[in-house]
Amino acid sequence: MSRHDASDLAIRLGRNAEAVCRHYLSCGHRAGRYWLVGDAQNSPGRSMFVRLNGPETGKGAAGKWTDAANGEHGDLLDVIRETQGLIDFKDVAAEARRFLSLPHPEPERTRVPSGREIGGSVGSPEAALRLFAMSQPIGGTLAATYLRGRAITPLSGVTALRYHPRCYYRPDEHSPTEIWPAMVASVTDLAGRQTGAHRTWLAPDGSGKAPVETPRRAMGNLLGHGVRFGVAGEVLAAGEGIETVLSVRMALPRMPMLAALSAAHLAAILFPATLRRLYVLRDRDPAGDGARDNLIARAESAGIEAVSVSPVEEDFNDDLRRRGKAALGVALRDQLRPEDVSRFMAM
Repeated sequence: MSRHDASDLAIRLGRNAEAVCRHYLSCGHRAGRYWLVGDAQNSPGRSMFVRLNGPETGKGAAGKWTDAANGEHGDLLDVIRETQGLIDFKDVAAEARRFLSLPHPEPERTRVPSGREIGGSVGSPEAALRLFAMSQPIGGTLAATYLRGRAITPLSGVTALRYHPRCYYRPDEHSPTEIWPAMVASVTDLAGRQTGAHRTWLAPDGSGKAPVETPRRAMGNLLGHGVRFGVAGEVLAAGEGIETVLSVRMALPRMPMLAALSAAHLAAILFPATLRRLYVLRDRDPAGDGARDNLIARAESAGIEAVSVSPVEEDFNDDLRRRGKAALGVALRDQLRPEDVSRFMAM
């Protein structure tokens, strides 16, 4: 079988990811956008998580899975091989085709996040305020170590980020509460009032995110708001993730920026009354494209100039880590209005 045929089968299985998981990984269960199970052999547990939706190929594709217990990863063809005890790939392909020929029930609808939730977590603005107040400044903490590992440094002026050494994490309502260190971000409205908080749970040494199913969650009132770096005047740059925005900030340290925390929330951010130009920091995936298009349409209808800014690789943190700050600056300079280059860019 050719590589193209195998890729086509993996894509078709990914389109039916939940049905595949219910059939071959019946010891697991759905949790938000993931299917949780013990391992690729269908053992009980929750260390392995399968993406139930996403693009057909590439980063975050539907059907891709990772086992946090041992670092193994793969696609749904690997699941079929492991659960059925198959050796030859032609037998795996035959089983996949047999499964795809069967009728399958419609997958459960994934609810669109409301203004008070993202990543499967709900909490009041008051709880978010308390969590942020209990956290400590980020300097010298594991949160700074985590960001340094993403090539994001220095961290002067990032008062929207703090660190909590023992932040509660509960995988689901049936599981016990765990404790992990976390980077905590303040979500604020246009007036600077805190309306929510975002948590990124971290590995014990700060080398990456914690090995949990949903290492990022937010709480409080999010819709229209975001994590802010600087105060927006006539110009603002807005993107999805905190690391994406902070990566661009490395080359544009004086430009006000906002992290909306998801594609859906990026498309819905509220505009300051003074805003005249909005730079939309795009992620190279279907959700990112949709958020960009919706946000640009909203901005232009409000009389705001909207400029799409794209990374060279998958996202701006990839550009920063793999290509370096100088190359990131060159790529950004070509996409900015000339007057903003001299005003905001680190020369």
